[in-house]
Amino acid sequence: MEFLLEDLDTDGALREAAENAGISRAVFLGGSIAGVVAALSAAPAAAAVSRNDIAVLNFALVLEYLQASFYTEAERSQALHSKADDAARRVGAVERAHVKAFKGLLGRQAVKQPTFNFAGTTESNRAFLKTAVAFEDLAVEAYKGQAPRLRSKQVLASALAIHSVEARHAAWMRYLFGVQPAASAFDDAASKTEIQRVVGATNFVVARPRMESHRRPRLTG
Repeated sequence: MEFLLEDLDTDGALREAAENAGISRAVFLGGSIAGVVAALSAAPAAAAVSRNDIAVLNFALVLEYLQASFYTEAERSQALHSKADDAARRVGAVERAHVKAFKGLLGRQAVKQPTFNFAGTTESNRAFLKTAVAFEDLAVEAYKGQAPRLRSKQVLASALAIHSVEARHAAWMRYLFGVQPAASAFDDAASKTEIQRVVGATNFVVARPRMESHRRPRLTG
């Protein structure tokens, strides 16, 4: 059974983002994630995308792979409960939609998904929410940092439509974890190098699934 965006969009964030990207209210209401993703990715398809924009989109795609795999693994682990479990399912569906949108924009030029090992962070509410806060904050900083580099207005509109949703996710995960959703009046951007350094430091991106000698193998994205 496929989620309807109306069902997932409890606070109106997705509808707002869709409308900002030029997707009509009629298309959104009652539409599936797949339908709205198709509308989102079709907009810039007719226009040539520069090499610069392709590089930026692939950078964003890798971050979306990371998030989508994290939430998908959290769902499959069946170790979460209450609001954390609900958040994993709802946000996971949206992050997978983001992946599909970027792959639609990039076509054959989309980079392949890396292999991930989240080292048990999907197996308890606290570890999951702490990691989710970090991932969502990172995504917001990354989008803010890369947006000025985009040359195509259509691609920029699509990226900003996703950026606003990531910001809602960040606030939601912060609230669930018990930290202030908006710590200051202004947010800083982060460079590609800074984002890559943070992601690399997590050791979540691996060449192949890791095996643990004294316990069952961890789930991997």
